Order: sequence, then C-alpha cells, then structure tokens
Amino acid sequence: MSADTLAVLALTVAVAAFVQGGSGLGFALIVAPVAGILDPGLLPVFVLASMIPLNLYVAWRERASLDLRGAGWITAARLAATPGGLALLWMIPDRSLGLFVGGATVLAAVVSLAAPAFTPGRAAYLGAGAVTGLTETATGVGGPPLALVYQHRPPAELRSTVAACFLVGEVASLALLFATGKGHPADLGWAMALAPAIALGAWSSRLVHDRLNASRMRVFVLGFALVSGLVLMLGL
Repeated sequence: MSADTLAVLALTVAVAAFVQGGSGLGFALIVAPVAGILDPGLLPVFVLASMIPLNLYVAWRERASLDLRGAGWITAARLAATPGGLALLWMIPDRSLGLFVGGATVLAAVVSLAAPAFTPGRAAYLGAGAVTGLTETATGVGGPPLALVYQHRPPAELRSTVAACFLVGEVASLALLFATGKGHPADLGWAMALAPAIALGAWSSRLVHDRLNASRMRVFVLGFALVSGLVLMLGL
C-alpha cells in the first residue's frame, strides 16, 4: 500500500470514527466503499477489525442508555445469520466484490432514507439482526438495518445499542472468516496501524456527540454512501 493510499485511508477512518461516535451510524458506510476503491482486498476484514475498538468505546461511554432487550434479540439473529454472510462471500467472485459492496451500500442508504417512522418490536429486532449478519459478514456494511430500528429512539440509546450489537457481531464474523480462510493477518495489521486515526476520531466525537444535529449528520452519511457506492459500482 502506497503512502498516499495509507494517508487517504487514515483520513477516512478518522472521519468515519468521528461520525459514528457522534451519530451512531456511518463508519462502514464511509469506510467500506473507500477501501473498496483503494484496495478491494481489504474487505471485509479490515472494516470489521477497525470497528471493534470504536464500538467498544462507544458502548462503554453510553452504557447507561443501552437497550438490553433489543440488543439481545438483534444479537441472537445476527449470530444465527453470520454463516449465511460467509456463504455469500464465498459465492461472490473477487472481481465482483466491489460491485457487490457498492450495491449493498447504495441499497442500504436508499432504504434508510426512504423508510417511514415505526415502533420496533421483536420482529423488527430479529429482522434487523438477520440482515446485519448477512451483509456485515460479507461486506463490512451492516449499520442501516440497526439504524432503521432505532432511528426514532433517543440518540444515546441508538449509539450505545448499535455499538454493542456491532461489537459482538464483528468478533463473531472475524472468527468465522479466519477459521474458514477468508481472513488474512495483513488486514488486521492495517487495522492496527490505523488505530491512532480511529482513536482520534472517536475521542473527538465525545466533545460534540451531545450537540450534533443527528438528522443532518444522518443525511450527510447516507448521501456520502450513495455517491461512494455508485463510484465503486461503476469502477470509476
């Protein structure tokens, strides 16, 4: 990886960590398409590994607002669907991974923007967990289904619960990817090398997370995801 590529990736993960630390959404939507453009081989392990310290920090920071009931149902479905995500990854040819990640990113952003308000119940939790298990294991992108479930809940509840669900799911996905040969130690190395950039973004988010306009930040993240996902799909 060239110095320029590393610099772009470092800036991207720092911004993404700031956005997710503040709004509860956005890290994978920002990082996955950029990483796919720079080096498709980074997906999905680099994105999953990079999110672990970020989500650990956010879940701990706002642990008092955690929705344990919702997180339990989501996590159960997410873990059950993880092997399906691995199967998807095995089925997708390497040359088509960028197209798949771009398409998943665009679809997730469109659904997030268009979905109406609703009150989540057990079915919504299970559905969001299952879809997240499939898409996050295969592509690294899994946030929109969880954001849809919690988009009309208090921001602290969204941030803490989404972070906790991600944390468990990311560890499970990485374990399965490495156990089946789809994960490579070099990808963990890049995540570790960029840990300072992630820490900077996460730390900065604590200064503003109570003052951010969550709705505007959400529109920005989803707009960025649409554009970058289209670029990845078109191979520009």
